[in-house]
Amino acid sequence: MIPLVIIGCGGFGREVWGIAEAINERAPRFEVFGMVDDALSDDNEAALVRLGARHLGGLDWFDDATADVQAVIAIGSPDVRRRIDERLPDRAWATLVHPDTTIGPDVKLAQGCVVAPGARLSTSIRVGRHVHIDQGVTVGHDSLLGDFSRLNPQSCISGNVMIEAGATVGASATVIQGLRVGADALVGAGAVVTRDIEAWTTVKGVPAR
Repeated sequence: MIPLVIIGCGGFGREVWGIAEAINERAPRFEVFGMVDDALSDDNEAALVRLGARHLGGLDWFDDATADVQAVIAIGSPDVRRRIDERLPDRAWATLVHPDTTIGPDVKLAQGCVVAPGARLSTSIRVGRHVHIDQGVTVGHDSLLGDFSRLNPQSCISGNVMIEAGATVGASATVIQGLRVGADALVGAGAVVTRDIEAWTTVKGVPAR
């Protein structure tokens, strides 16, 4: 069993706790020690109690953790994930894939990725470090998802798309085949991207502007 700690006690952090539990139900793999958060709210603390998950403290918990403890960053903000990765440069990062997913041939997931239930990744896809692929997402062939990017629920990435580092694609948004979403760009919920999106740009609507 791999010792695992989840970073982030918010809604997505608790969803990731559920993903780890689902993996273990299929075939025991992780021993989940608990969750860490530097700013645990009362509501999130109560939610952890209902789940039976332990709050271990803040990120400083890792200062005394043994090297074999793996972690996963379950925080939506790409910038926060990037800073935590820099804060813990020697930590081993777990990759969590819910059993209810479709991962096709020649799909490579880097360390720290989270793939939520219902996601469908077709073939010849490269996924960078600390990428979040949320519930019901589809990713078409020959696509590249850069480090720290995030695909929110039900978003659709067509074939041969490049999502650059730190970009976020909103819930139910679509990126048409062959396009690029620049680094740290934000695609709004429900948007349809029909042209390349420059870095650090926010777009929304149909077509996205």
